[in-house]
Amino acid sequence: MYFDPRTQDALREVGLSTTEIRTASELVVEATREEASALESFFEGIETVFSDMDQAHSDEAFPEHTLEYVDLYTHAADLRGYVRFDGWGVPAEGGRVLEDGTLVELSLGPTVDDRVRFAHDRDAL
Repeated sequence: MYFDPRTQDALREVGLSTTEIRTASELVVEATREEASALESFFEGIETVFSDMDQAHSDEAFPEHTLEYVDLYTHAADLRGYVRFDGWGVPAEGGRVLEDGTLVELSLGPTVDDRVRFAHDRDAL
């Protein structure tokens, strides 16, 4: 079950049954899977993306990145994975689709350590 024991106790205290808590947990897990699928679909078949990533070696407000792949996986409500650009990569955690699918946002790990928005073209950023 997704919810930790304290959360389960709190949910029972406000009146949810074990079956209702299990159902809510399953809905959270399914929503996480759907979000991961939507994020991967956004990047699928795309060779170049633009971002609002702050890069020391770029003067661009919205730098261009050659994308090799995005590999995401889920575990309960956690969404994690790896984004590989041309010549470098970074772990990703969490994410969401924004603006009717024209933007996505991922939390990128070490070397970036920030939430970064990605788009298929600069104008969307």
